Amino acid sequence: MGAFLTLSTFATFILLIIHGGLCVDIIGGAEVTPHSRPFMALIKGAKGKSICGGALIKENWVLTAAHCNVEGGEVILGAHSQTAREREKQFFKIAKQIRYPCYCPNCKESDIMLLQLHKRARIGKAVQIIPLPTSDDDPKPGTTCTVSGWGQTHNRLRKFSDTLREVNITVISRKTCNSHYKNNPVITENMICAGAKNGGKDSCFGDSGGPLRCNKVMRGITSFGKANKCGTVDGPGVYTRLTKQYLQWIRKTIGGA
Repeated sequence: MGAFLTLSTFATFILLIIHGGLCVDIIGGAEVTPHSRPFMALIKGAKGKSICGGALIKENWVLTAAHCNVEGGEVILGAHSQTAREREKQFFKIAKQIRYPCYCPNCKESDIMLLQLHKRARIGKAVQIIPLPTSDDDPKPGTTCTVSGWGQTHNRLRKFSDTLREVNITVISRKTCNSHYKNNPVITENMICAGAKNGGKDSCFGDSGGPLRCNKVMRGITSFGKANKCGTVDGPGVYTRLTKQYLQWIRKTIGGA
């Protein structure tokens, strides 16, 4: 019986490798120290069914992706675990959701959205604002960046992480990225493509809207990837780049509110 279980476990391990790699955590990442990413926002849709990430950029404003379905949802700040009772957690209703005016769902362009919270967050150790970049520098291929989220922990299993996880990924040239996506959609200068040379490191379903940080500066927003291709060599993640145009829109929208 013991030998059968050993063989069965080994066979399962081999099958996992064949079907896209043994991908755990965010995809190939690790759990972060609780509340060590105090700018992270956990966004839950109606009845808590869908999730996205986001970044707190002002006491009552969260930056996320335009494709996230937040109707009837809520924003949770100060979370590490999705389910555990944590004294650090702060809960907010969404007063306004403002998508970028030129958002294109089909071409994935301008996948950026602002959420105004119904009240201001209490800033402390577990809840802090992430500064917007002072420039719209375009991270060069080979740059190491970091992405965090509570999203899918395996390429093919629709199972989210209960705790916040993070992974380091590397910026890939748009030319290489377009060859992977076959220009469908076209990876434009408003996007950043990032993954790993041999695959196995990526954001995935449920991580959308979370911040992409390069050299500790927020440079992008988790946007999209290929369906069931998280962590694969030919399906790197794509992020909305915080260009000068987007930064101006963000600052104008949140103003002194």
